Amino acid sequence: MLLARVSPAFLPSTSSSSPSSSQAPAPSASFGRSSQRRVGGGGGLASSFPAAASPHRAARRYVMAAAGTVPAAKLEDADALIDSVETFIFDCDGVIWKGDKLIDGVPETLDLLRSKGKRLVFVTNNSTKSRKQYGKKFETLGLSVDEEEIFASSFAAAAYLQSIDFPEDKKVYVIGEEGILKELELAGFQYLGGPTDGDKKIELKPGYYMEHDKDVGAVVVGFDRYFNYYKVQYGTLCIRENPGCLFIATNRDAVTHLTDAQEWAGGGSMVGAVLGSTKQEPLVVGKPSTFMMDYLAKKFGITTSQICMVGDRLDTDILFGQNGGCKTLLVLSGVTSLQTLQSPDNSIQPDFYTNQISDFLTLKAATV
Repeated sequence: MLLARVSPAFLPSTSSSSPSSSQAPAPSASFGRSSQRRVGGGGGLASSFPAAASPHRAARRYVMAAAGTVPAAKLEDADALIDSVETFIFDCDGVIWKGDKLIDGVPETLDLLRSKGKRLVFVTNNSTKSRKQYGKKFETLGLSVDEEEIFASSFAAAAYLQSIDFPEDKKVYVIGEEGILKELELAGFQYLGGPTDGDKKIELKPGYYMEHDKDVGAVVVGFDRYFNYYKVQYGTLCIRENPGCLFIATNRDAVTHLTDAQEWAGGGSMVGAVLGSTKQEPLVVGKPSTFMMDYLAKKFGITTSQICMVGDRLDTDILFGQNGGCKTLLVLSGVTSLQTLQSPDNSIQPDFYTNQISDFLTLKAATV
């Protein structure tokens, strides 16, 4: 069952596990879903986005309302949503692209939003690239996006260490790829590990003792295609034996889009291995933790009620938006299917859902 979880307001999440939905505080009147859409009529934003009526949908709405959850409305009037916010935050994988393939209609949609004066921000949990490297990917795909508009979880890891004044004499051990190393370097931190440890092996012979650097003060774990037993053991030793050593995860995504052909095991599988050996919950700096949302709001001077978070994952993108007090739009072009969204077992409901972001173009045309 997918259940909503709210992270602390100014700290990264320590877990992506799902507690009872009763633990989630009631949203404020200016931010929350309850102020925007109510079952059984009433004004507000809901009236601008009517959902198609059907016996099945009506029955489902009744069941979810009884459980205290308001079902997502199908996006019918894109202009009303666009006009209601100042900023759109987009996830990348499954929203803008799949693997290295651009999703249809994305360039035209981004151009439309920019022409209406909307600020666009791109936030990804994928830590394999730095912001600069992601800028090159956008450029390769024919999209004009400034580096300052891109926020990857690799950057979030370095930004978090800066926010806590991580000691200059301490080092960071990285289980992850080049993106994390580049962001740590730009932030001025000492690091070791990363892809270079991908070829290292452990000779398990009698009496073998594995040494580790006692100056490591944080272990950062992200998606890692060079993941191996050496890295798990080294990270485990640092976390368990170095006093005060932090365990930081860029994300706990179960799957990722390495290609557009299928889903692949995500960064959560690497984080899970270290969690299993250390028995310590990580600090999660990527979505759905509010750390990046707080950072963005402060950097751009954004009021979160004037943001719409657009993503394809319920338990990361949509929770990220909800935890930050934003409007939320789920697109079905990535991980989440309509069946999953509307399942009685799912209590994470965005404000709206649609097939893909290019629906902003067609739904706009339909209202002219």
